[in-house]
Amino acid sequence: MDGFGGGGSHDTDTGVSQRFLGTLLTWMQEKTQPVFIVATANDLSPLPPELLRKGRFDEIFFVDLPDEVERERIWQIHLCHRKQDPAQFDLPSLVKASEGFSGAEIEQVVVAGLYRALYIQKPLDTALLLAEIAQTIPLCISRREEISHLRQFARGRFTPVH
Repeated sequence: MDGFGGGGSHDTDTGVSQRFLGTLLTWMQEKTQPVFIVATANDLSPLPPELLRKGRFDEIFFVDLPDEVERERIWQIHLCHRKQDPAQFDLPSLVKASEGFSGAEIEQVVVAGLYRALYIQKPLDTALLLAEIAQTIPLCISRREEISHLRQFARGRFTPVH
C-alpha cells in the first residue's frame, strides 16, 4: 500500500498507482459479495483519506517493534527453524541485547551467526549471536526519526496491537 500515496517517487510512477487506487476504490464501493481485505503498509501518512475511511478499511492497527515477550518468541522460532535448541542459548541476554530489533533483524542475526559458526567451525552459541547483534545497526537506530514519526502519527489514530 505504500506506493499509493504521496510518499513514493513520482519520477518513476507513470500513473499506474493512481489508476490502480481508483480501480480498487471503485471495486470496494461496488462489490456485492462480502469480502475481507487485509493490507499492510509501513507508513499510512501519505495515503489518501478516501482509502482509510470507515467502510473501506474498518479498522487500522498499528504494530510496533516487538516487546521483550515477543522478541523471546521470535528468537525461539528462528532458532528452532534452523534446527537449534533454544534451551542451549541464554535467551534473556539475547532478548535484552536485541531491544528495538524487528523480527526480520533477529532472523538475520541468527542467519549471520550460523554463517559465522560455520566459518570458524564452531557450534552456534550465545556469544556468537551477541557478537552479531553488536555488529547490527537496527532500523530503530538508523531510521530513529522516521520510526518516532510513525509512532507519533499512529498514537490516537489507529488501534495499537499489544
